[in-house]
Amino acid sequence: MGEYAVDREECKMQEYQGGCHCGALGIIYRTDIDPMYWRLRHDGCSFCRRHGVVGTSDPTGNLSLNIEDPSKVRYYRFAHRTADFLICGECGVFIAAITDTAQGKRAVINARVLDGVSLNWASVADVHYDDESPPQRAERRSLHWTPVVW
Repeated sequence: MGEYAVDREECKMQEYQGGCHCGALGIIYRTDIDPMYWRLRHDGCSFCRRHGVVGTSDPTGNLSLNIEDPSKVRYYRFAHRTADFLICGECGVFIAAITDTAQGKRAVINARVLDGVSLNWASVADVHYDDESPPQRAERRSLHWTPVVW
């Protein structure tokens, strides 16, 4: 998945908040990577194309969910049914996908839902995961997605 172009020893963990349009689903993404160096990606699947998803993750960071009313969350699973895609039942915004791994829950964040973060949208990499087997997909997510904390 590539190396990060920063010296992580010199960075301090920062919090980035965001969520869906109506505020029913919130997230706090913590990472010590400067947003200029976030690895942004778009996998081109029909879900991500239709939702305008630009994913990001940091395996040494963490993600917290702030869901005041669980009835507002819509969980969507497709293809191999290996991840829950969290969508607001009120405004329809996709905020993150969460999967179970041997190390605990891991997530990829939709970077577009984070508030006040200046990102280099021109650096979004097109990636393709269609040819992955379920074990390959699980290993990639375990290694590269962000740990979820409650």
